[in-house]
Amino acid sequence: MIASLPMYERAETRGAHDRLWSAIRENLIAVDIPAPEKLTRTEDPWPVWESPDLLLAQTCGLPYRARLTDDVTLVGTPDYGLPDTPPGYYHSIIVAHSDAYLGDTPVPAVNDALSQSGWAALYDWSRAVDMRLGAALHSGAHVQSARMVAEGRADLAAIDAVTWRNIDRYDPSLARNLSVIGDTPPTPGLPLITARPDFAARLFDAIADAISGLSAADRTATGLAGLVRIPSSAYLSMPVPPNPANS
Repeated sequence: MIASLPMYERAETRGAHDRLWSAIRENLIAVDIPAPEKLTRTEDPWPVWESPDLLLAQTCGLPYRARLTDDVTLVGTPDYGLPDTPPGYYHSIIVAHSDAYLGDTPVPAVNDALSQSGWAALYDWSRAVDMRLGAALHSGAHVQSARMVAEGRADLAAIDAVTWRNIDRYDPSLARNLSVIGDTPPTPGLPLITARPDFAARLFDAIADAISGLSAADRTATGLAGLVRIPSSAYLSMPVPPNPANS
């Protein structure tokens, strides 16, 4: 079976995520669930998310509601302890270059067309502030979106608050070249999913126990504060935005 927890991993946090998985795995084996020894790491998450052998993976709310909901079961949502945000929810920080002036149609860097925090949140925010966006540039990752803005290749980007916290912590020189110009409303955070609905309840308990047992250092590295249950209806009730190429 396959397990993958890629969404907030950086070189600085890889060891903490491995130790988290080891604790989850130990808990799963104790309740007769076969779990792989190591996490699967791949640049393209879709083969993992769509695999019938998926034991556990973290995805984004937009892929979950747009393409995955019929084939996976929601296990739970990690809580990253974001200030002024409900447990298990997150939001996006809108960033621009510190010295840049935004024109009439600023060009956004977008990590993926199926990203809640990188595109859907930005799309909704731009409409709320009556801003017409220019043709989006694809970055492939939140950190790369931030770099594109810092380097002047794009005018603005939406960076999810957990990633922004990691940038501020681990890449302060990048953060210094960016200014926060907006903030989006909270939405349900990045859910954990499985292709095995019969395992979902035991997976939740195993993960929650492993998170509660993290060392102080690993809790800081992962940013994890706990695991919560957010109903699938909270994800599915949000609209799917248009493709940035057509917006």
